[in-house]
Amino acid sequence: MPVQIPWARTISAVVAIIVALAIVILGGWYFTLAFGAIVFLGQREIFQLVQAKGIIPAAKTTLVVSQLLLISAHLSPGFSQAILPLGGTFICFYLLFQPKFATIADVAASILGLFYGGYLPSYWIRLRDLGNVGTLPLGGFWPTFPLTREALPIGFTATLLAFACIWAADIGAYLFGRSFGRTPLSNISPKKTVEGAIFGICASIAIGVLGARLLGWPYWPLAGAGLGVLIGVSSLLGDLTESLMKRDAGVKDSGQLIPGHGGILDRTDSYVFTAPIVYYFVTLLLPTLSP
Repeated sequence: MPVQIPWARTISAVVAIIVALAIVILGGWYFTLAFGAIVFLGQREIFQLVQAKGIIPAAKTTLVVSQLLLISAHLSPGFSQAILPLGGTFICFYLLFQPKFATIADVAASILGLFYGGYLPSYWIRLRDLGNVGTLPLGGFWPTFPLTREALPIGFTATLLAFACIWAADIGAYLFGRSFGRTPLSNISPKKTVEGAIFGICASIAIGVLGARLLGWPYWPLAGAGLGVLIGVSSLLGDLTESLMKRDAGVKDSGQLIPGHGGILDRTDSYVFTAPIVYYFVTLLLPTLSP
């Protein structure tokens, strides 16, 4: 039987990878604004899921607070730490003075949208900004040739490596699980298998080790494998978390924005929990390995 190629899914994935590579390379405000658009669309899908359950979150207020959080993550990462509790307080204050009494679920869904949909993704902006050298307007960066490892900002190389590990984990788990998966991983996502999950994590480890070697990280086999494991597991957890929300809301996809893939959340769920893990790996753990 001839293999059916999902052209819509394949073309959408190729376009998404090209766009992701472009904004990762550019960094600066280009990365921040592009990520702001992704977060905005993703949060709208989150609120659509919770509204399908009859919950009424402070959607507009949370969307605005989250955009302020992303901007502050670029301008002043330290100040952005204060936006999460201040923003959460403001959202609760807003819900308290609505004509209709807010429920626990309304408050919880609003804070979920802020934390899961805004705060955690903001770590990608912090990560990409590490050591950024603005060679273009709006703080953009474009590598010059011949390329040297030392001339590339650590934020650029770390973000690119993290994205590559996520792609390897997602693609590896999908292809291997589809071909050889036999053992269901979780009732939350019936199509996922233990075999696919293990292979996806192994693929992430392989890319992590290769990337650490190319970047000259200290103790690169250990550092690369550690990063690969963390990304492989956290991307899987992000995928399962979004599947849990969709299952509870009774929908197959979070939206229909991306042909062959569904909504923004369906394509970015693997990135949510990964962002802070990679950021703190690079800023806290990696320096301790330096001789």
